[in-house]
Amino acid sequence: MEAEDWDRLVRRRLQGLADRHLLRRRQVARPLDATRIEIDGRRYVNFASNNYLGLSHHPRVLDAAADALRREGTGAGASPLVTGHGPAHADAERRIAAWKGSDSAVLLPSGYQANLAAVQTVAALGAEGEGGGVRFLLDKLVHASLIDAVRETGAPLRVFPHNHLDKLARLLKEAEPNQVQVVVTESIFSMDGDAADLHGLAGLKSRRPFVLLLDEAHGSGVYGPGGAGLAAELRLTTGRPRFSGASSSAPVVDITVVTLSKALGCAGGAVCGTSAFCDALVNFGRAYIYSTAVAPATAAAASAAIDVLRDEPHRQARLRALATRVREGLRSAGRDVPTGDSPIIPIVLGSEEAALGAASRMRDAGLWVVAIRPPTRI
Repeated sequence: MEAEDWDRLVRRRLQGLADRHLLRRRQVARPLDATRIEIDGRRYVNFASNNYLGLSHHPRVLDAAADALRREGTGAGASPLVTGHGPAHADAERRIAAWKGSDSAVLLPSGYQANLAAVQTVAALGAEGEGGGVRFLLDKLVHASLIDAVRETGAPLRVFPHNHLDKLARLLKEAEPNQVQVVVTESIFSMDGDAADLHGLAGLKSRRPFVLLLDEAHGSGVYGPGGAGLAAELRLTTGRPRFSGASSSAPVVDITVVTLSKALGCAGGAVCGTSAFCDALVNFGRAYIYSTAVAPATAAAASAAIDVLRDEPHRQARLRALATRVREGLRSAGRDVPTGDSPIIPIVLGSEEAALGAASRMRDAGLWVVAIRPPTRI
């Protein structure tokens, strides 16, 4: 294919998106503080950020990042297994593990890569089991990074309807002998803002053991003591992966993934689990092995953010109170919104045009509210 043909192909595909109101473009958004941004010279209240607690601009978080920047430089300079694992990284991993109630944690450059590395490791371990391999069972609404990660392994997978534990139970019942069953879900779902039925999963797991991989990207910082997450709030902490059998006293969650770019206001992600599982990730998680480590300043900022969560619980309480208040206001205005108190509040309008029109009206009012369109939800 000649260059001109390739360019025409690209333009044709982009025009196809534009014709369906699905073409997306980036905006240069200048942060003014934790709640306001400036775009094209106009200031907006930012309703589209995951910086739920405003920690991106917290003085303690900023000071920690600045100190590490001066002390350790702008970048890690190598992958963690070469020379990229420094004091700030080791300290952040210890703090994240303690925060999450797990034996250990491993830092990665993004939440996407954390999910990828966690799934890669589970698949590699399952392949070394008793001959049955591994099968992934995904909630229909899990994040795209988890779907991509599972598909990349080539392992068998099944998708069950959102929070439909009866269907999940049937899938578990039909599992092949000696095949590792891995249930993949989120604690708070990134587009709908509702919660996984973790108590239901706990009950199901007591009858039909499986490995539970829980993405706490949007639950961390919002729920649980010190913002440790929804699993911590429900006392279902990260425990030891069980590839055969399970004790009734064992923790329900085997592997937790946390994104540091949401409520912690930083960047990167982490995988939490037993020391053995985290050691396995360092050896089998290709997304970890072949990536340069996060910047030391980012690791230090994450450590400071965890301390702020512990010392300033009013931030978490205020966030959940505001989320409840907004939901009540929307219902009073005739909008159907999901129950709960997460800061993710979807308003479904039914078409791309309607969503874009509503977002435009919000911008006219000085509110930055983004229209979410496919493939974001897919």
